Amino acid sequence: MSDEAVHDETQPTSIDPYKYLHIVANPDGSITRNENLFLRTPATPDDQPHQHIPVLSKDVFINQSNNLWARIFVPRDDGGDHNKLPLIFYYHGGGFIICSADMNVFHDLCSNMVIQLQAVVVSVGYRLAPEHRLPAAYDDAMEALHWIKTNTQEVWLHKYVDFSNCFLMGTSAGGNIAYNAGLRAAADVDHLTPIKIKGLILHHPFFGGFKRTGSELRLVNDPVLPTCVTDLMWDFSLPLGVDVDRDHEYCNPTVKSGSKVLEQIRSLGWKMMVIGCDGDPLVDRQIELAKIMEQKGVQVMGHFGAGGFHGAELMDPSKGTVKRNPSTLVLISTKQEHGWKAIPMSSFLLDIQVNGIFLGKYVSKLFFHQSGDLKPVGRERIGFYLQVSMVI
Repeated sequence: MSDEAVHDETQPTSIDPYKYLHIVANPDGSITRNENLFLRTPATPDDQPHQHIPVLSKDVFINQSNNLWARIFVPRDDGGDHNKLPLIFYYHGGGFIICSADMNVFHDLCSNMVIQLQAVVVSVGYRLAPEHRLPAAYDDAMEALHWIKTNTQEVWLHKYVDFSNCFLMGTSAGGNIAYNAGLRAAADVDHLTPIKIKGLILHHPFFGGFKRTGSELRLVNDPVLPTCVTDLMWDFSLPLGVDVDRDHEYCNPTVKSGSKVLEQIRSLGWKMMVIGCDGDPLVDRQIELAKIMEQKGVQVMGHFGAGGFHGAELMDPSKGTVKRNPSTLVLISTKQEHGWKAIPMSSFLLDIQVNGIFLGKYVSKLFFHQSGDLKPVGRERIGFYLQVSMVI
Protein backbone atom coordinates (compact mmCIF):
# COMPACT_ATOMS: atom_id res chain seq x y z
CA MET A 1 0.00 0.00 0.00
CA SER A 2 1.23 3.49 -0.77
CA ASP A 3 2.69 5.42 2.16
CA GLU A 4 0.40 8.28 1.15
CA ALA A 5 -2.75 6.19 1.13
CA VAL A 6 -3.66 6.92 4.71
CA HIS A 7 -2.63 9.62 7.13
CA ASP A 8 -1.00 7.07 9.39
CA GLU A 9 -0.48 7.89 13.05
CA THR A 10 -0.69 4.27 14.14
CA GLN A 11 1.62 2.20 16.23
CA PRO A 12 3.79 -0.45 14.59
CA THR A 13 2.18 -3.85 14.26
CA SER A 14 3.65 -7.30 13.82
CA ILE A 15 0.42 -8.68 12.34
CA ASP A 16 0.70 -10.07 8.83
CA PRO A 17 -2.70 -9.30 7.27
CA TYR A 18 -2.30 -12.04 4.65
CA LYS A 19 -1.72 -14.70 7.29
CA TYR A 20 -4.46 -13.20 9.43
CA LEU A 21 -6.97 -13.54 6.58
CA HIS A 22 -5.53 -16.84 5.31
CA ILE A 23 -5.12 -15.47 1.80
CA VAL A 24 -2.32 -15.48 -0.76
CA ALA A 25 -1.85 -12.77 -3.39
CA ASN A 26 -1.40 -14.07 -6.93
CA PRO A 27 0.61 -12.45 -9.74
CA ASP A 28 -2.54 -11.85 -11.82
CA GLY A 29 -4.08 -9.67 -9.10
CA SER A 30 -6.41 -12.32 -7.73
CA ILE A 31 -6.12 -13.93 -4.30
CA THR A 32 -6.27 -17.53 -3.17
CA ARG A 33 -8.62 -18.00 -0.22
CA ASN A 34 -8.67 -20.83 2.29
CA GLU A 35 -12.07 -22.26 1.39
CA ASN A 36 -11.96 -24.61 4.39
CA LEU A 37 -11.47 -21.83 6.90
CA PHE A 38 -15.18 -21.25 7.56
CA LEU A 39 -17.90 -23.80 8.18
CA ARG A 40 -20.73 -23.72 5.68
CA THR A 41 -24.37 -24.75 5.93
CA PRO A 42 -26.20 -26.36 3.01
CA ALA A 43 -29.60 -25.02 2.08
CA THR A 44 -32.63 -26.93 3.39
CA PRO A 45 -35.31 -26.53 0.72
CA ASP A 46 -37.33 -29.60 1.68
CA ASP A 47 -39.39 -29.80 4.83
CA GLN A 48 -38.81 -33.24 6.27
CA PRO A 49 -41.57 -33.88 8.84
CA HIS A 50 -39.28 -35.77 11.18
CA GLN A 51 -36.74 -32.90 11.20
CA HIS A 52 -39.15 -30.14 12.25
CA ILE A 53 -37.07 -27.45 10.53
CA PRO A 54 -38.60 -24.06 11.43
CA VAL A 55 -36.95 -22.26 8.50
CA LEU A 56 -36.57 -23.50 4.93
CA SER A 57 -33.87 -22.19 2.62
CA LYS A 58 -32.82 -22.67 -0.96
CA ASP A 59 -30.14 -21.32 -3.29
CA VAL A 60 -31.09 -19.65 -6.55
CA PHE A 61 -29.04 -18.22 -9.38
CA ILE A 62 -29.74 -14.59 -10.17
CA ASN A 63 -27.19 -14.36 -12.97
CA GLN A 64 -25.20 -17.45 -13.87
CA SER A 65 -22.91 -15.52 -16.19
CA ASN A 66 -21.28 -13.76 -13.24
CA ASN A 67 -22.10 -16.38 -10.59
CA LEU A 68 -24.48 -14.07 -8.75
CA TRP A 69 -26.75 -16.08 -6.48
CA ALA A 70 -28.85 -15.77 -3.35
CA ARG A 71 -30.13 -17.91 -0.52
CA ILE A 72 -33.82 -17.42 0.23
CA PHE A 73 -35.12 -18.09 3.76
CA VAL A 74 -38.82 -18.57 4.53
CA PRO A 75 -40.74 -19.88 7.55
CA ARG A 76 -41.88 -23.49 7.39
CA ASP A 77 -45.41 -23.62 6.07
CA ASP A 78 -47.76 -25.07 8.68
CA GLY A 79 -50.52 -25.41 6.13
CA GLY A 80 -52.65 -22.65 7.62
CA ASP A 81 -53.43 -19.17 6.40
CA HIS A 82 -50.66 -16.65 6.73
CA ASN A 83 -50.13 -12.98 6.06
CA LYS A 84 -47.56 -11.77 3.57
CA LEU A 85 -44.24 -11.02 5.29
CA PRO A 86 -41.66 -8.22 5.11
CA LEU A 87 -38.65 -8.89 2.89
CA ILE A 88 -35.10 -8.28 4.13
CA PHE A 89 -32.26 -8.19 1.63
CA TYR A 90 -29.15 -9.21 3.58
CA TYR A 91 -25.50 -8.75 2.59
CA HIS A 92 -22.82 -10.71 4.42
CA GLY A 93 -19.53 -9.36 5.75
CA GLY A 94 -15.91 -10.19 4.93
CA GLY A 95 -14.25 -6.94 3.94
CA PHE A 96 -15.48 -7.42 0.35
CA ILE A 97 -12.77 -10.06 -0.20
CA ILE A 98 -13.71 -13.18 1.80
CA CYS A 99 -16.75 -15.05 3.15
CA SER A 100 -19.98 -16.21 1.57
CA ALA A 101 -23.73 -16.22 2.13
CA ASP A 102 -23.66 -19.94 2.98
CA MET A 103 -21.30 -19.58 5.93
CA ASN A 104 -22.75 -20.88 9.20
CA VAL A 105 -22.80 -17.52 10.96
CA PHE A 106 -24.68 -15.76 8.17
CA HIS A 107 -27.01 -18.68 7.52
CA ASP A 108 -27.89 -18.85 11.22
CA LEU A 109 -28.41 -15.07 11.48
CA CYS A 110 -30.80 -15.08 8.54
CA SER A 111 -32.67 -18.10 9.89
CA ASN A 112 -33.09 -16.42 13.25
CA MET A 113 -34.43 -13.26 11.62
CA VAL A 114 -37.07 -15.31 9.83
CA ILE A 115 -38.16 -16.86 13.14
CA GLN A 116 -38.01 -13.82 15.38
CA LEU A 117 -39.11 -11.10 12.98
CA GLN A 118 -41.52 -13.17 10.89
CA ALA A 119 -39.86 -12.03 7.68
CA VAL A 120 -38.49 -13.49 4.46
CA VAL A 121 -34.73 -13.02 4.00
CA VAL A 122 -32.83 -12.99 0.71
CA SER A 123 -29.10 -13.27 1.44
CA VAL A 124 -27.16 -12.16 -1.62
CA GLY A 125 -24.02 -14.03 -2.72
CA TYR A 126 -22.28 -11.08 -4.35
CA ARG A 127 -18.95 -11.14 -6.21
CA LEU A 128 -15.78 -10.63 -4.20
CA ALA A 129 -12.76 -8.38 -4.69
CA PRO A 130 -10.03 -8.13 -5.85
CA GLU A 131 -11.25 -10.23 -8.76
CA HIS A 132 -14.33 -8.02 -8.86
CA ARG A 133 -13.55 -4.68 -7.28
CA LEU A 134 -16.14 -2.18 -6.18
CA PRO A 135 -18.65 -1.23 -7.42
CA ALA A 136 -19.23 -4.88 -8.44
CA ALA A 137 -20.82 -5.74 -5.08
CA TYR A 138 -23.13 -2.72 -5.36
CA ASP A 139 -24.02 -3.71 -8.92
CA ASP A 140 -24.86 -7.21 -7.67
CA ALA A 141 -27.02 -5.83 -4.88
CA MET A 142 -29.02 -3.79 -7.37
CA GLU A 143 -29.26 -6.70 -9.81
CA ALA A 144 -30.70 -8.81 -6.99
CA LEU A 145 -33.33 -6.13 -6.32
CA HIS A 146 -34.34 -6.04 -9.97
CA TRP A 147 -34.34 -9.84 -10.15
CA ILE A 148 -36.80 -9.99 -7.26
CA LYS A 149 -38.88 -7.30 -8.95
CA THR A 150 -39.15 -9.11 -12.28
CA ASN A 151 -39.08 -12.77 -11.22
CA THR A 152 -42.43 -14.43 -11.72
CA GLN A 153 -41.25 -18.03 -11.36
CA GLU A 154 -40.04 -18.05 -7.76
CA VAL A 155 -42.98 -19.52 -5.84
CA TRP A 156 -41.62 -18.78 -2.36
CA LEU A 157 -41.36 -15.07 -3.05
CA HIS A 158 -44.86 -14.70 -4.40
CA LYS A 159 -46.35 -16.91 -1.71
CA TYR A 160 -44.76 -15.23 1.30
CA VAL A 161 -43.51 -11.71 0.48
CA ASP A 162 -45.16 -8.34 0.97
CA PHE A 163 -43.19 -6.42 -1.67
CA SER A 164 -44.38 -3.09 -0.24
CA ASN A 165 -42.44 -3.76 2.96
CA CYS A 166 -38.77 -4.29 2.11
CA PHE A 167 -35.49 -3.50 3.87
CA LEU A 168 -31.77 -3.58 3.08
CA MET A 169 -29.50 -4.93 5.82
CA GLY A 170 -25.86 -5.88 6.03
CA THR A 171 -23.07 -6.68 8.44
CA SER A 172 -19.59 -5.11 8.16
CA ALA A 173 -18.80 -4.88 4.42
CA GLY A 174 -22.42 -5.93 3.93
CA GLY A 175 -23.47 -2.83 5.87
CA ASN A 176 -21.43 -0.76 3.44
CA ILE A 177 -23.18 -2.55 0.55
CA ALA A 178 -26.61 -1.96 2.11
CA TYR A 179 -25.80 1.75 2.41
CA ASN A 180 -24.48 2.20 -1.12
CA ALA A 181 -27.17 0.00 -2.67
CA GLY A 182 -29.68 2.05 -0.69
CA LEU A 183 -28.36 5.26 -2.23
CA ARG A 184 -28.72 3.74 -5.70
CA ALA A 185 -32.18 2.39 -4.95
CA ALA A 186 -33.37 5.76 -3.64
CA ALA A 187 -32.17 7.44 -6.83
CA ASP A 188 -33.91 4.75 -8.92
CA VAL A 189 -36.99 4.21 -6.77
CA ASP A 190 -39.48 4.69 -9.61
CA HIS A 191 -38.02 1.69 -11.44
CA LEU A 192 -38.20 -0.74 -8.51
CA THR A 193 -41.98 -1.14 -8.30
CA PRO A 194 -43.52 -3.28 -6.81
CA ILE A 195 -40.58 -3.31 -4.38
CA LYS A 196 -40.95 -0.55 -1.81
CA ILE A 197 -38.00 -0.08 0.50
CA LYS A 198 -38.86 1.16 3.98
CA GLY A 199 -35.41 1.40 5.53
CA LEU A 200 -31.77 0.37 5.87
CA ILE A 201 -30.15 -1.50 8.76
CA LEU A 202 -26.37 -1.05 8.92
CA HIS A 203 -24.87 -3.53 11.37
CA HIS A 204 -21.24 -2.70 12.25
CA PRO A 205 -20.85 -1.16 8.77
CA PHE A 206 -17.37 -1.19 7.22
CA PHE A 207 -16.14 2.29 6.31
CA GLY A 208 -12.76 4.01 6.21
CA GLY A 209 -11.01 7.28 5.47
CA PHE A 210 -7.69 9.05 4.91
CA LYS A 211 -7.21 10.36 8.44
CA ARG A 212 -7.33 7.84 11.26
CA THR A 213 -10.16 8.34 13.74
CA GLY A 214 -9.78 8.19 17.50
CA SER A 215 -11.22 4.68 17.68
CA GLU A 216 -8.89 3.46 14.92
CA LEU A 217 -5.86 4.85 16.76
CA ARG A 218 -7.07 3.44 20.07
CA LEU A 219 -7.66 0.00 18.59
CA VAL A 220 -4.93 -0.11 15.95
CA ASN A 221 -3.85 -3.61 17.00
CA ASP A 222 -7.35 -4.85 17.75
CA PRO A 223 -7.27 -8.67 17.73
CA VAL A 224 -10.51 -8.93 15.75
CA LEU A 225 -10.09 -6.16 13.17
CA PRO A 226 -6.55 -4.71 13.24
CA THR A 227 -5.95 -1.62 11.13
CA CYS A 228 -3.46 -3.37 8.86
CA VAL A 229 -6.22 -5.82 7.89
CA THR A 230 -8.74 -3.08 7.03
CA ASP A 231 -6.02 -1.33 5.01
CA LEU A 232 -5.45 -4.49 2.97
CA MET A 233 -9.18 -4.97 2.45
CA TRP A 234 -9.51 -1.47 1.03
CA ASP A 235 -6.41 -1.94 -1.14
CA PHE A 236 -8.04 -5.02 -2.65
CA SER A 237 -11.59 -3.71 -2.97
CA LEU A 238 -11.46 -0.07 -4.12
CA PRO A 239 -11.36 0.47 -7.90
CA LEU A 240 -7.93 0.36 -9.52
CA GLY A 241 -6.58 3.85 -9.92
CA VAL A 242 -8.33 5.13 -6.80
CA ASP A 243 -7.30 2.33 -4.44
CA VAL A 244 -4.99 4.73 -2.59
CA ASP A 245 -7.79 7.28 -2.17
CA ARG A 246 -9.17 6.30 1.22
CA ASP A 247 -11.62 9.19 1.02
CA HIS A 248 -13.29 7.70 -2.05
CA GLU A 249 -17.08 7.72 -1.67
CA TYR A 250 -17.21 3.91 -1.49
CA CYS A 251 -14.92 3.99 1.53
CA ASN A 252 -15.75 7.25 3.30
CA PRO A 253 -19.45 8.20 3.12
CA THR A 254 -18.90 11.36 5.17
CA VAL A 255 -16.79 13.25 2.60
CA LYS A 256 -18.41 16.45 1.35
CA SER A 257 -20.92 16.14 4.20
CA GLY A 258 -22.42 12.95 2.81
CA SER A 259 -24.26 11.98 -0.35
CA LYS A 260 -26.86 14.30 -1.81
CA VAL A 261 -29.08 11.24 -2.27
CA LEU A 262 -29.66 11.31 1.50
CA GLU A 263 -32.06 14.16 0.80
CA GLN A 264 -34.03 11.80 -1.43
CA ILE A 265 -34.01 9.18 1.34
CA ARG A 266 -35.41 11.83 3.69
CA SER A 267 -38.15 12.65 1.18
CA LEU A 268 -39.01 8.98 0.79
CA GLY A 269 -39.38 8.64 4.56
CA TRP A 270 -36.99 5.70 4.83
CA LYS A 271 -35.79 4.89 8.32
CA MET A 272 -32.12 4.23 8.98
CA MET A 273 -30.45 2.28 11.76
CA VAL A 274 -26.72 2.16 12.49
CA ILE A 275 -25.50 -0.41 15.03
CA GLY A 276 -22.01 -0.61 16.49
CA CYS A 277 -19.99 -0.75 19.69
CA ASP A 278 -17.02 1.11 21.13
CA GLY A 279 -14.87 -2.02 20.98
CA ASP A 280 -14.95 -1.76 17.17
CA PRO A 281 -12.17 0.32 15.57
CA LEU A 282 -14.75 1.59 13.06
CA VAL A 283 -17.21 2.96 15.61
CA ASP A 284 -16.22 6.63 15.22
CA ARG A 285 -16.93 6.46 11.49
CA GLN A 286 -20.30 4.82 12.11
CA ILE A 287 -21.27 7.51 14.61
CA GLU A 288 -20.20 10.27 12.24
CA LEU A 289 -22.32 8.83 9.42
CA ALA A 290 -25.34 8.66 11.72
CA LYS A 291 -24.84 12.31 12.65
CA ILE A 292 -24.60 13.38 9.01
CA MET A 293 -27.76 11.50 8.12
CA GLU A 294 -29.67 13.18 10.90
CA GLN A 295 -28.33 16.60 9.93
CA LYS A 296 -29.83 15.98 6.49
CA GLY A 297 -33.20 15.24 8.05
CA VAL A 298 -33.11 11.47 7.62
CA GLN A 299 -34.93 9.43 10.26
CA VAL A 300 -32.00 7.66 11.88
CA MET A 301 -31.40 5.72 15.07
CA GLY A 302 -27.95 4.76 16.29
CA HIS A 303 -27.24 2.02 18.84
CA PHE A 304 -23.63 1.93 20.05
CA GLY A 305 -22.87 -0.28 23.01
CA ALA A 306 -19.88 -0.33 25.34
CA GLY A 307 -17.23 -2.98 24.87
CA GLY A 308 -17.78 -5.72 22.32
CA PHE A 309 -15.89 -6.02 19.07
CA HIS A 310 -16.50 -5.85 15.34
CA GLY A 311 -19.20 -8.34 14.39
CA ALA A 312 -19.48 -9.58 17.97
CA GLU A 313 -22.96 -11.01 17.54
CA LEU A 314 -21.76 -13.23 14.70
CA MET A 315 -18.63 -14.56 16.40
CA ASP A 316 -20.10 -15.06 19.86
CA PRO A 317 -23.42 -16.95 19.71
CA SER A 318 -24.24 -15.95 23.30
CA LYS A 319 -24.55 -12.38 22.04
CA GLY A 320 -26.98 -13.31 19.33
CA THR A 321 -29.76 -14.70 21.48
CA VAL A 322 -33.23 -13.32 20.96
CA LYS A 323 -35.07 -11.37 23.57
CA ARG A 324 -38.70 -10.32 23.34
CA ASN A 325 -39.20 -9.05 26.88
CA PRO A 326 -40.25 -5.38 26.55
CA SER A 327 -39.89 -4.53 30.24
CA THR A 328 -36.22 -3.50 30.22
CA LEU A 329 -35.55 0.09 31.24
CA VAL A 330 -33.60 2.42 28.98
CA LEU A 331 -32.50 5.99 29.57
CA ILE A 332 -33.15 8.44 26.76
CA SER A 333 -32.85 12.17 26.32
CA THR A 334 -36.22 13.85 26.62
CA LYS A 335 -35.07 17.47 26.11
CA GLN A 336 -36.40 18.29 29.56
CA GLU A 337 -34.71 20.55 32.08
CA HIS A 338 -33.92 17.54 34.22
CA GLY A 339 -31.92 15.94 31.41
CA TRP A 340 -32.00 12.18 31.23
CA LYS A 341 -35.20 10.41 32.10
CA ALA A 342 -35.81 6.70 32.65
CA ILE A 343 -38.80 5.29 30.83
CA PRO A 344 -39.99 1.70 30.37
CA MET A 345 -38.58 0.06 27.26
CA SER A 346 -42.13 -1.07 26.52
CA SER A 347 -43.21 2.55 26.08
CA PHE A 348 -40.26 3.21 23.79
CA LEU A 349 -40.74 0.06 21.73
CA LEU A 350 -44.44 0.62 21.36
CA ASP A 351 -43.73 3.42 18.90
CA ILE A 352 -41.71 1.05 16.73
CA GLN A 353 -43.85 -2.06 17.03
CA VAL A 354 -42.26 -3.61 20.12
CA ASN A 355 -40.14 -6.55 18.95
CA GLY A 356 -36.36 -6.74 18.43
CA ILE A 357 -33.33 -8.93 18.13
CA PHE A 358 -31.25 -8.90 21.28
CA LEU A 359 -27.65 -8.07 20.40
CA GLY A 360 -25.09 -8.43 23.17
CA LYS A 361 -26.33 -10.12 26.31
CA TYR A 362 -25.86 -6.96 28.37
CA VAL A 363 -24.07 -3.68 27.86
CA SER A 364 -22.89 -1.19 30.41
CA LYS A 365 -24.25 1.75 28.47
CA LEU A 366 -26.34 2.43 25.42
CA PHE A 367 -26.20 5.29 22.97
CA PHE A 368 -29.43 6.69 21.62
CA HIS A 369 -29.42 9.04 18.65
CA GLN A 370 -31.56 12.01 19.59
CA SER A 371 -31.59 15.61 18.40
CA GLY A 372 -28.26 15.59 16.61
CA ASP A 373 -26.11 14.03 19.28
CA LEU A 374 -25.13 10.48 20.11
CA LYS A 375 -25.00 10.43 23.88
CA PRO A 376 -24.43 7.80 26.54
CA VAL A 377 -27.79 7.01 28.03
CA GLY A 378 -27.08 5.05 31.13
CA ARG A 379 -24.43 2.91 32.74
CA GLU A 380 -26.63 0.21 34.15
CA ARG A 381 -26.97 -3.26 32.69
CA ILE A 382 -29.57 -2.65 30.06
CA GLY A 383 -30.61 -4.60 27.01
CA PHE A 384 -28.97 -3.71 23.70
CA TYR A 385 -31.62 -4.07 21.00
CA LEU A 386 -31.32 -4.16 17.25
CA GLN A 387 -34.68 -2.59 16.49
CA VAL A 388 -35.27 -4.20 13.15
CA SER A 389 -38.96 -3.97 13.97
CA MET A 390 -38.55 -0.20 14.19
CA VAL A 391 -38.96 -0.04 10.44
CA ILE A 392 -41.05 -3.15 9.78
